[in-house]
Amino acid sequence: MAHWFHRNPLKATAPVSFNFYGVAGSPAANKICNDLRTTRARLLEMFTDITCNPEIMKNATDAYFSLLQGFIMPLDGTTQENKMRFIQNFKWTDTLQGNTPSAQQDAVFELISMAFNVAIWYTKFASRMAGKENVSETEAKDVHRSLKVAAGIFKNLKDVHIPRLITPAEKGRDLEPRVIDAYIIQCQAEAQEVTIARAIELKHNATIIAALAFETANFYQKADHTLNTLEPECSSKWRKYLQLKQLFYMAYAYCYHGQTLLASDKCGEAIRSLQEAEKCMYACCNLPLERVFVTTGKAFKHENLKFFLLLVSLDRYFHKVPAEPPQLDMKASYGLAEPVPFELPPLSEQCTPEVYATFDLTKGAKNDKAKPKEEEVKPVKEPDLKPQKDTGCILS
Repeated sequence: MAHWFHRNPLKATAPVSFNFYGVAGSPAANKICNDLRTTRARLLEMFTDITCNPEIMKNATDAYFSLLQGFIMPLDGTTQENKMRFIQNFKWTDTLQGNTPSAQQDAVFELISMAFNVAIWYTKFASRMAGKENVSETEAKDVHRSLKVAAGIFKNLKDVHIPRLITPAEKGRDLEPRVIDAYIIQCQAEAQEVTIARAIELKHNATIIAALAFETANFYQKADHTLNTLEPECSSKWRKYLQLKQLFYMAYAYCYHGQTLLASDKCGEAIRSLQEAEKCMYACCNLPLERVFVTTGKAFKHENLKFFLLLVSLDRYFHKVPAEPPQLDMKASYGLAEPVPFELPPLSEQCTPEVYATFDLTKGAKNDKAKPKEEEVKPVKEPDLKPQKDTGCILS
């Protein structure tokens, strides 16, 4: 596997103490608050811990979300809003908007923002695994699943939780439909890259590989078009990456379609398909990617790619070559990546109606002066990891 993945930075957040100064009116209520603080801090640490794996991440996520739901789900036997939902202010930055945070006094906003970061972590874990030297079949499966898990989280947030926000998502920020749709589609496309690599390695039928490459290219194009109305300063690097991948997999689609045509003795059409592959690859090489990739030329050295070797061999013969490239109207019969459905963990056993009743919001106002000053949102210092495998590309 020689995958190059563009990754936006992790979201940053202000620390949250969950210290409610008398509102928590029992030892059990205080314990919930203390556990919320520690499980939140633990989860934030896992985002930048290079030893973290999906099992550790799931355990850390479940520990926090099982408690946080006690401030979201109705616990008093009614269908009314949980009285604790709006007690705490949460600040989060976005993956595209720099270090300027958005703030909402809403536990649902916290759930969404934290889960968004969990999904980003899964994409970064997949990228790190894919960049290893000699990726095993098991590791490739981990990459594939991690990307589908990320897509499932993004989709769940969009369909279920974001619509619950009292304050709508701001335009151009993470929770806005254009942005979250692009994340979903990109995760699916990257998961399909793993399938394509495996299919090529196992020498599967060229028709199957061509169809899957074509579908993957279309995914990247769709993600790019989803972002085309965002401000360029926020999305230009991301869009260049999506455009690169779209051209790359269109080249693969034309290449393997050319092999299919050649097997049917349609040599002229095969040459034209391979010429179109060459055209896509040259366009890929000539994208202005200086802010996205530093290329050594190795990964893009076209003489090393299979379709160019085929083109050189076919050019020795005289065939009538059509003026127009063949139409790629293919549907993949297998290998399309569907998001893994995301479900929140069960509510913590600590969050009972009896304990919930001991939270008294009327006792909080008199202690407002004792609250500490809100802390600033500091950027996340992510580990400086370089791919172990020389793919010819280094992500900035």
